[in-house]
Amino acid sequence: MADHARLATVLNHIGGTETPAASGATLRLVDPATGRVHGTAPLSGTDDVDAACRAADNARHAWSNTTPQQRQTALLRIADALERHADALASAEVADTGKPRARFLADELPAIVDVVRYFAGAARNLPGAAAAEYTPGRTSVLRREPIGVCAQITPWNYPLMMAVWKTAPALAAGNTVVLKPSDSTPSSATLLARLAAEHLPPGVLNVVCGDRDTGRLLVTHPAVRLVALTGSVRAGQQIAAAAAADLKRLHLELGGNAPVLIHDDADLDETVEQLSSLAFYNAGQDCTAATRILVHHRIHDAFLDAFAERAAKRVPGGPDDPAADFGPLNNAAQLASVRRLLETLPEHAEVVTGGGPLDRPGFFHRATVVAGVRQDDEIVQSEVFGPVVTVQPFTDEHEAYELANGVPQGLAASVWTRDHDRAMRASRALRTGIVWVNTHGTTVSEMPHGGVRHSGHGSDLSLTGLLDYTQVKHVML
Repeated sequence: MADHARLATVLNHIGGTETPAASGATLRLVDPATGRVHGTAPLSGTDDVDAACRAADNARHAWSNTTPQQRQTALLRIADALERHADALASAEVADTGKPRARFLADELPAIVDVVRYFAGAARNLPGAAAAEYTPGRTSVLRREPIGVCAQITPWNYPLMMAVWKTAPALAAGNTVVLKPSDSTPSSATLLARLAAEHLPPGVLNVVCGDRDTGRLLVTHPAVRLVALTGSVRAGQQIAAAAAADLKRLHLELGGNAPVLIHDDADLDETVEQLSSLAFYNAGQDCTAATRILVHHRIHDAFLDAFAERAAKRVPGGPDDPAADFGPLNNAAQLASVRRLLETLPEHAEVVTGGGPLDRPGFFHRATVVAGVRQDDEIVQSEVFGPVVTVQPFTDEHEAYELANGVPQGLAASVWTRDHDRAMRASRALRTGIVWVNTHGTTVSEMPHGGVRHSGHGSDLSLTGLLDYTQVKHVML
C-alpha cells in the first residue's frame, strides 16, 4: 500500500500557473522499480484542456511576433536551467521510469540540453528563397511563419527527452504549445514547464496531464492547428482520424522494429559487444532499438552463441544499482505484453537465453534472445518494446533486404560490414528513415530523426524538424 502522506503531487501547468484538474480527479503514478504508487497527477478533462488551449491561443500572437534572437535567448536560458536542475530532473524521471539514474545523467540529460541549444541557434537560421521576379513587374518573396497552437503528445520511454524533442523546435519557430505527457510519466515534463516558465511568457508552454481521453480532447480542440505525436502506430492512426475532421497538420513519429544486417565480413567480436549493449538499452523501450538481428548464414551460429552469452550477462536493476545495465519496463501492461509474445511463440522458435521476468517487485524482465523465428511470426512483425531480440539467418543481400523491409514499420536500420560498396547498397535498399553503418542508435541534434511507412512522417531534430513547425506564405510585390 502507498503511504499517501508521502505521495508526490504533479500539477498541470496552464497559462503560467500550476493547477490540479478542475474536477479534482487524479491518476496514480506507479514506480516501475517497485510496483508501488509514488505520486498522483491530474486527470485533466474538457475544462482543463480548453483552458490550456485558450492560454496557448492567447499567447500565440505575441510569441509569434518575437524576433528569432529573443526566442534564442529564452531557449538558451532554459537549457542553462536544465543543467542547473539536473538532479531534480533525474529524480522526476527516475520516479516515473525506474531507469538507472546514473545513465540518465550521463547519457540522456546532456543530449537533452544539446537539443534545446541547437534549436536556439536554428531559430535564427531559417532558410528561404531569395526574392526574385518570376513574372514581369512583380517580385516574389517567401515568408516562413509559425503554424500556431501545437498539441504535442509524448510517450513514457524517454519522457523528458521526447518532451524536449517536441517543444524545442515548436517554440523556436514561434509556435505556442500544449503538451500532454504519458499518463504514467508526467513528472519531468511538468518540471520542464516550471523551469521554462521563468523564461517564457505565460501560455507559451502549457502541460496538461491525463489519459487517452485527455489526448483526444486535445487533438480535437479547435484552437489546435498541428498535432505532434511520438507513440504507437495505433495511436498515430487514431490521432490522424481524429485530426482529419478539422484538417489539422500532423507530425507523427510512430513505432519502430529496427533490422540489423550483419554480413560475414563484419568484425564479429566488435559487433557482438556493441549490439549486446545497444539492443537492451532502456530495457529495449526504444523505437530504434536493435530488435531484429539478421545474420549471414555462414556466421549465424557463431554470432548467436556469442551474442546470447553476452546478453545473459546484461543485468536489469533498480535506479541506484551500480551494476544495472537497464531498468524495468515502464508499467504492468507493457510487462504483460512482452510476456504474452514470449509465451505464445510458435514451436519452431527457441528462447536461447532469458525469457521471463525477474522474481522481485517491479516490472523487470530478463534480457532475452529468440532464435529460429520466421518472417511471419508475430514477434518479428510486431514492435516488442522490451528487452527481447530475435535472430534470423540470411543467405545473400537480396534476402537480407527482403527480411529487413518485410515488416510494416520503417524507422531505422543498421548494416554491419567492412565493404563500403555493400554499405552504400544497403543505405539505398533499406526502406527506413535512418540507416547506421557499423553502429546503431546514435542520434545528433543536427540530423533528422523520423521514419516512413507505418513509422509515420515528419522529422524530429535538425533543421528539417524546425521547418515542420512552420508554414510557407508567398508574398508578391
